[in-house]
Amino acid sequence: MQEISYEIDCMNSGNKMKLWVIITVSVSLSVLLSGSFLCCRMQILNQKGKKDSGVDLLSFDFNLSSNASDNESNTTNNPRKGGEKEVELPLFSFASVSKATDSFSECNKLGEGGFGPVYKGISLGGLEVAVKRLSKRSGQGLEEFRNEITLIAKLQHRNLVRLLGCCIKEDENLLIYEYMPNKSLDFFLFDPNKKEMLDWGTRIRIIEGIAQGLLYLHQYSRLRIIHRDMKASNILLDGEMNPKISDFGMARIFGGNEVQANTKRIVGTYGYMAPEYALEGLFSVKSDVFSFGVLLLEILSGKKNTGFYNTDSLNLLGFAWELWNTDRALELKDPSMGDSSSSTLLRYINIGLLCVQENRNDRPTMSNVVSMISNELSPLPRPKHPAFSTSRNTARNTDSSQNCSVNGLTVSMLEPR
Repeated sequence: MQEISYEIDCMNSGNKMKLWVIITVSVSLSVLLSGSFLCCRMQILNQKGKKDSGVDLLSFDFNLSSNASDNESNTTNNPRKGGEKEVELPLFSFASVSKATDSFSECNKLGEGGFGPVYKGISLGGLEVAVKRLSKRSGQGLEEFRNEITLIAKLQHRNLVRLLGCCIKEDENLLIYEYMPNKSLDFFLFDPNKKEMLDWGTRIRIIEGIAQGLLYLHQYSRLRIIHRDMKASNILLDGEMNPKISDFGMARIFGGNEVQANTKRIVGTYGYMAPEYALEGLFSVKSDVFSFGVLLLEILSGKKNTGFYNTDSLNLLGFAWELWNTDRALELKDPSMGDSSSSTLLRYINIGLLCVQENRNDRPTMSNVVSMISNELSPLPRPKHPAFSTSRNTARNTDSSQNCSVNGLTVSMLEPR
């Protein structure tokens, strides 16, 4: 009996040891797993904290990055100079951007486009900036956001708006630009009262500046860029009314030997799109030339290309063409811009009509346009029929006799701004 009792005690003692081992191992594993979880959690929080962090916009010294833009802006007349040094784009913290704009208050809202709202921000040093905030309802998205960062950060010219930095935090995407106190060209050009501030000299300077900016994009920058959305609202004006091309979300890069490209996703604005792009999806430097021609005629006339609803002309192009063919081209002039040289005005109208010719092969390049503007005594060719300039009566007759689509291409995206 004593032996049996001893064996039972041994068994109980062994079971207790096993139980203690199991408890010890379980507790140790729990502690180890808890510690690992806490470590992982801390790493995730630290990484998230790093993502949310960034350069302080309020105290950032933008003068340190101005040399790169100055170097490249002087390459307009020399395509071999500059463009070798990468421009570093600061990544600002969301907290500092929010503080600079007073939490994106309505008082600081400058306007809103296809990308989203734009706000005015002020640094501690008093520097004013423009903050473009990607709207969740925007027709444009992350592709256009990345496109603009990739392109404009590398393109620096006095007639291109300067991108100062960006901010990326979770679902927030913001671009920070130099502030343009006089807003956009359309703010003055199509307002009956404000357009008087655009006198003849100012309008010529704006036309020349836009031409120089486009020439740089097409020929002298290290990347050949097709803007694809040239229009009055995308021309910003600085304190001295000098023009700067903005909004590169739709722009495309061309290779060195690439002449034209095709897309099924047509983006842009009605009234400024070249016919081969609007109808067939073909775009090239000549597409931008067409848009420039429309913009040039709008600047001279003070009228929108699409604002001819109660006339026989479908648009400004048709109206200008009719006046040109009846030797009444001077009637296109906006009376609010004051005195101007009749011969110079006729020359600029001629250049505008050359740019909007229906056949893209007939249109000049921006290099030709700049040459035409600067060489006032050189003769100009006579323009051919502009695109989209059929009279309204002719268009009605055509519609009644034909009921078919021009082609099978669907316009998948347009930005009516």
